[in-house]
Amino acid sequence: MSASPAPADWREPTRLRQSFASMDSLFPTAAIARGAAPTTALEPASADVAAADLLALPVAGVHGTVSDVLASTETDAWLVLHDGRVLAESYTSPMSPTTRHLLMSVSKSLVGVIVGALTERGILDPARPVSAYVPKLASSGYAEASLRDVLDMRTGVHFSEDYLDPEAGVCLLDEAVGWAPAHPGSPATLKEFLAGLSTDRPHGGYFQYRSCETDVLGWVIEAATGRPFADIAADLLWSRLGTEADAMITVDAEGTGMFDGGICATLRDLARFGQMLLHGGASLPGERIVSPDWVDDLFARNADLVEAFAAGPHADLLPGGHYRNQFWVPAGGKVLLCVGIHGQLVYVDRSARMVAVKLSSWRLPTDADRMEATLAMCAAIADHLAPR
Repeated sequence: MSASPAPADWREPTRLRQSFASMDSLFPTAAIARGAAPTTALEPASADVAAADLLALPVAGVHGTVSDVLASTETDAWLVLHDGRVLAESYTSPMSPTTRHLLMSVSKSLVGVIVGALTERGILDPARPVSAYVPKLASSGYAEASLRDVLDMRTGVHFSEDYLDPEAGVCLLDEAVGWAPAHPGSPATLKEFLAGLSTDRPHGGYFQYRSCETDVLGWVIEAATGRPFADIAADLLWSRLGTEADAMITVDAEGTGMFDGGICATLRDLARFGQMLLHGGASLPGERIVSPDWVDDLFARNADLVEAFAAGPHADLLPGGHYRNQFWVPAGGKVLLCVGIHGQLVYVDRSARMVAVKLSSWRLPTDADRMEATLAMCAAIADHLAPR
């Protein structure tokens, strides 16, 4: 728990790197326990693929190398796995192998996997309305929205994700969870905020990225299981990955997690999460998190999802791509992306058998040039590693 209120300027550019590496000193948090299972070691790769070779790779379109991209995109920590072995790993102070970094919206993909695990256990049903699990949402904009609508961000709920507009929904959400000073009369908790949202179009239409959707998923998880999210996340995911350290999640005034962006984890443990996806839902220790079919469904080109993505306001970000179960999926069906603002990324490439994780502290929440360079860097590494 934090000893005092977080400074209002914790997200100022000069503070970001330190803030992202010390969220538990700024906000109250709940532990997502790794449990008592042995840690699964991440072994170094064979000498024939050296980290220096990766750093020197040219990156198409950005006029530089992998090393140049890392240096120019405020990289706090970076790791590449190939066939489960570490090819490259580096940290910028104050980051270290034991530091838990804020994941921002990479958190969403972890939540999506937990929903998948609960679905495969018969506890959740994507076809059911979310109000069947959370009756308090029956009089909100989420009335009539299915869990599937929420998972794929296709509800008609009115919400702006404009991070630089202090009146946008995403900024008011930050106030509700205690990440920003609240305006008088603003919702005091996450659940109060979600229950007050309205709609501006029918559910089930085009894709629109909205952080509030993930927060509804977190609420559904807690309601359906009768347990705190942090406990469920530990049982179904974190304790099964062979992790080195507990993860954590920031919580609001009544102890509800900031599900859409408040999870913090070490670089290596996040790489273990990516490797689980690469292994079709099985962790390095051999624990089954979700089924291969569930993971295959993320990658699969679904005409309805592609059309919904193309019809929405983010079509230019991933032409021909789609969004599924809280993951971004570029066209081609071989790559999964977990993406968070200020430069957080998990990049999973099935054809190259590669996982890349980059934790960053970009000065702005979104930066098209930095994202383009980061994705081009990952694609260059994947091309270098892919079987010929």
